[in-house]
Amino acid sequence: MTHIIHEERRLSFFEKYLTGWVLLCIGLGIMLGKLFPQAVVTLDRISIYQVSIPIAVCLFFMMYPIMVKIDFAEVIKAGKTPKPVLLTLFVNWGIKPFTMLAIATLFLGGLFKGWLPGVEIVKGGASVELFRSYISGCILLGIAPCTAMVLIWGHLAKGNDGHTLVMVAINSLTMLFLYAPLGGWLLGVNKMPIPWQTIVLSVVIYVGLPLLFGYYSRKWLIGRKGLKWFEEKFLHYLTPVSIGALLLTLVLLFSFKGELIINQPQLILLIAVPLFIQTCLIFALSYGLAKWLKLPYRDAAPSALVGASNHFEVAIATSTILFGLSSGASLATVVGVLIEVPVMLMLVKICLKTKAWFS
Repeated sequence: MTHIIHEERRLSFFEKYLTGWVLLCIGLGIMLGKLFPQAVVTLDRISIYQVSIPIAVCLFFMMYPIMVKIDFAEVIKAGKTPKPVLLTLFVNWGIKPFTMLAIATLFLGGLFKGWLPGVEIVKGGASVELFRSYISGCILLGIAPCTAMVLIWGHLAKGNDGHTLVMVAINSLTMLFLYAPLGGWLLGVNKMPIPWQTIVLSVVIYVGLPLLFGYYSRKWLIGRKGLKWFEEKFLHYLTPVSIGALLLTLVLLFSFKGELIINQPQLILLIAVPLFIQTCLIFALSYGLAKWLKLPYRDAAPSALVGASNHFEVAIATSTILFGLSSGASLATVVGVLIEVPVMLMLVKICLKTKAWFS
């Protein structure tokens, strides 16, 4: 575990400029959608049971590098200090999904509704109001606790890396059981079509398979090559694979959404507002509860950062398989990627500046 901690001490080149890469992918996707509209549509039609094969391949390589880093043996040790673990689970699954629904509905379904006109046809042929599609994307972000870049945020905040790694493992396991039923219920509250089989399939494909493959390949590689090689060599070359797969997925996504963004560029900003407010609210709530529970700073900081950040990879994957690449829900999940890095870096700085609040 020590080697992983050193590996994650700073943002890699790809991670540091992730917002810039996403903006570049938006531009490239829009350009491809304009130049080769039929090619993009044909690519998306290569599917099995509404699961796009090219996207499935991209998303597997996006998820696997995250899952293979997890050492599940650390979960057993978490029982010795249950407070921070219970706090993070309570915020992630008991509060965050519902505040996300409320905030997204307030802004996208109320205050900003006049700027989000029209309807869209989602997978399966159902017609829905466009603002509901954007809210659905926010919901899918709100029920996906971060299990990837939070390792970096906790590290930069000088938090307890062991606790962060434990929460990564626990969140991955919890998503297997809670993501589908909670997501289906909240989407129903938002009056979106709920293809239950597709929701379960998306969790199995984009969480279950990478988790299973990551666990066994980690065990096999460490047994064959040793822990030092695995952490210093294998993981070092794997991180760009995850980011690269994410960016390729975004290029495909924006090749569908190009026309809409050109005509209504304010959409990105309107969707970003509730996501930004949600992130800051959950951080403040988690940080305040950690202070109330008298947690040391090293546990309080990662607990708050885990709650605030989102597993946008799973959210993008799920929105794509549920509603299609061209849906408003998929666009909303990508806005989550767009604001993740700058907002989380801001919260890391707040943690460092308020370190003295904790014993």
